[in-house]
Amino acid sequence: MLASIQPLDRVALELGPISIYWYGIIIALGAYLGLLLAIRETERQGLPKETFVDLILWAVPIAIISARIYYVTFQWSYYKDNLGDIFAIWEGGIAIHGALIGSVITAIVFTRKRGLSFWKIADIAAPSILLGQAIGRWGNFMNQEAHGGPVTRAFLENMMLPEFIINQMYIDGTYYHPTFLYESLWNFAGVVLLVILQRTSVKKGEVFLSYVIWYSFGRYFIESLRTDSLMLTESLRVAQVISVVLIIVSVALIIYRRKVMKAKPYNEKR
Repeated sequence: MLASIQPLDRVALELGPISIYWYGIIIALGAYLGLLLAIRETERQGLPKETFVDLILWAVPIAIISARIYYVTFQWSYYKDNLGDIFAIWEGGIAIHGALIGSVITAIVFTRKRGLSFWKIADIAAPSILLGQAIGRWGNFMNQEAHGGPVTRAFLENMMLPEFIINQMYIDGTYYHPTFLYESLWNFAGVVLLVILQRTSVKKGEVFLSYVIWYSFGRYFIESLRTDSLMLTESLRVAQVISVVLIIVSVALIIYRRKVMKAKPYNEKR
């Protein structure tokens, strides 16, 4: 039976010599649905929907590039001898923390040029970013990457997982933790939480900073299960270190902006 288990085809469509991978389709789907969610909140806030359409045209490609640069930087021992592989994004290797850095820089520049509040735009975008991440993890699933350590088939069956997920976690004769699924579900739950926060009396910046805290908290624990972590040292995982730093900085910013900056309410239209 095990010998007959075949992974899902990573290629969704072939147009002559061009192969279109599920990884790219799923990433694009996440970006599109995230944009729709952001546009809906933009209109609720009384801003023109074109605001986010314009931002996304810059933010998405820059985020992908920065995510790849981030990943390659921490895997330079491999890429310095395989320079051509740097551009093989369809094979995976996009770091979310790198994408976040690129997105934030883009948003800062964009909001300054448009005369908009960075924190307001970041708050609107927060659920959309997390939605894109939740969907994007299924691209890792199709590539059979970003998984955890070895487990038994019985372990996966006891989780009541669909057969196609169990089979996709069978890689080179071994079953693995579906950490992509853990993070995806955590992120979907976070989207619901952030959308609820957008309708409360939070201050500007707190929806976005709550996103950073929520994602970083989940990522810290899920990262400990993964086998492909980017490493600072033999025992220090990059994502875990950054997650701790981001949580501390985000909590400090929330306190500082409330106590010192007297941040205005997020839902204040003025």
